[in-house]
Amino acid sequence: MELARPRPPASLLMEQDAATAFRTVEPAHDLEAWARATFIAEDARLLNEDHAHLRDATLGLLWCSEPMESKGNTVVGLCEEATFIGNRWAKARWEQQITGWFGTIPDFLLTFDAAYADQCSDAAFCALVEHELYHAGQKRDRWGAPRFNAQTGRPVFGIRGHDVEEFVGVVSRYGVGNAAGQTAALVAAAGRTPIICEADIAGACGTCGRGVG
Repeated sequence: MELARPRPPASLLMEQDAATAFRTVEPAHDLEAWARATFIAEDARLLNEDHAHLRDATLGLLWCSEPMESKGNTVVGLCEEATFIGNRWAKARWEQQITGWFGTIPDFLLTFDAAYADQCSDAAFCALVEHELYHAGQKRDRWGAPRFNAQTGRPVFGIRGHDVEEFVGVVSRYGVGNAAGQTAALVAAAGRTPIICEADIAGACGTCGRGVG
């Protein structure tokens, strides 16, 4: 069964009224189900084996209406390991909130900007969700092999950094060959036909054909 593209709850998209308190964060259980059915599961519509380790992960997905910036850039998605550093009472409050949302402490927390997710195109939405899923990585040993817990057999999870770390201005001024990381590989990939085409995305999201999003 295909799942339609999830939308943030209307309560998070309303303008804040000084006299009325609205929630700014809501668990996105339908978004997790959609992400698994679209990208992660063995029979996923837009299967990406790069996310195969997440079949064994617990994921907590959230919508948030509070804008955020980092290093001068607007943030529309965030992936974090579900850990807390602080005093025991603060940790107890945090654990109570998280388990109240998800029933457990997940391996990763993924938060998405509600306003952006509601208005962006289907392709942009898919790219955003996959971007954050890519950050939910599996650690590797010194030889580059995926690590597994010796007792449980589960993957050893950790945050994965970007493949490419460079400024557009550096590439413009000095070229791809002098850029950091795997910028050249990214440029080569950009020159090839996309693996996922617009028609595939429309089928997975169920909104392009209706002219929505």
